[in-house]
Amino acid sequence: MKLPQNRGPVTYMLWADMLAYPSDCPLTATGGSVRQALRTSEDILYDEDLQLALFCLYELHGSGVNGVDDRWEWDPGLLEVRHQIESAFEARLRRGTTELFGPEGQAPRSAEEVADRLSALTAGAKGPTVTDFVGREANTDQVREFLVHQSVRQLKESDPHCWSVPRLTGRPKAALMDLQTDGYGSGQPHRVRAERFAAVMVSLGLDTGFGAYLEWMPALSLAAVNMMSMFGLNRRLRGAAAGQLAIDEIGSLLPHAAYAEGLRRLGLPPVDEVPDVADAAVEQAEVGAVHGWAAGRDLAGGLVEQDPSLADDVFFGAASACLMDQLLGRWQLEAWHAGRSSLRRPLPSAFVPRGGQHGPATEVGLPA
Repeated sequence: MKLPQNRGPVTYMLWADMLAYPSDCPLTATGGSVRQALRTSEDILYDEDLQLALFCLYELHGSGVNGVDDRWEWDPGLLEVRHQIESAFEARLRRGTTELFGPEGQAPRSAEEVADRLSALTAGAKGPTVTDFVGREANTDQVREFLVHQSVRQLKESDPHCWSVPRLTGRPKAALMDLQTDGYGSGQPHRVRAERFAAVMVSLGLDTGFGAYLEWMPALSLAAVNMMSMFGLNRRLRGAAAGQLAIDEIGSLLPHAAYAEGLRRLGLPPVDEVPDVADAAVEQAEVGAVHGWAAGRDLAGGLVEQDPSLADDVFFGAASACLMDQLLGRWQLEAWHAGRSSLRRPLPSAFVPRGGQHGPATEVGLPA
């Protein structure tokens, strides 16, 4: 992944440090800029500078960053910088989930009860969703923006959840491996979910390179990905990682059905190995319906049965996923209803799919 343009004093100083060798940079000034930014940030979920910094710090544990020495991954000073941002991010998610769903009640006693409660979280969302809008009325530009918001998360597939594999045993480990195996195509590269998502991007003239649209993605889109990385990288949050993955699987049926409806409405043409990209979305919805209950019962529920002390974190992870989906969906809908781009700047124009609608997005200024 290319190192993106900085978005403020934290990323400006952090990039300068990371482009040198770890032994040459004490990170004293960078640490001070992080502390200052955390003191003055109005809301870390919407903070362009801090979320981009956290995203790139996490990516050192993933695909890496071009020009950045791999030894930075475990540099103690850089880990401390990450910890400062991460702690504030986690605290904000905990406040937000409590405000949205209230404090947790009595802990569930069985895996089935855990699955029922997780299903209730997804059913509790009120009002129109961004996928409803995509299905019924979004124009081509808006669908392209929707894909860009999702691109980093979808092209990573379930990579952050792989960190949980050695931290689980028995029933939840088997359930996680079943979900991961399907997500990675069960040995068939063309069936990898990330590849099928990339095919839809191609059909709309979008670049499928990982991180190709970082410059366009607002802080809130990055925060949704950072949440997954934080849960996956921290062993103490393995319950939250299980809850987040379970809620994604449980809640995938209706969004993917609406998403498929929008793709068909826009008349997307056949793409490479995917004869009909809308069919690919429908298939993913059907798979999600099958896996959703198993993820809630066997992964999240099985983990709680093994270790009841993890119940609060399981529901924290699930509630955080719901919170980020609601906030990001609201962000997109408010922008589109106001006639402007939901990204930091509109995307370059694309061709019009057959039978599709194409409407220009209004230029918006980039945040300072």
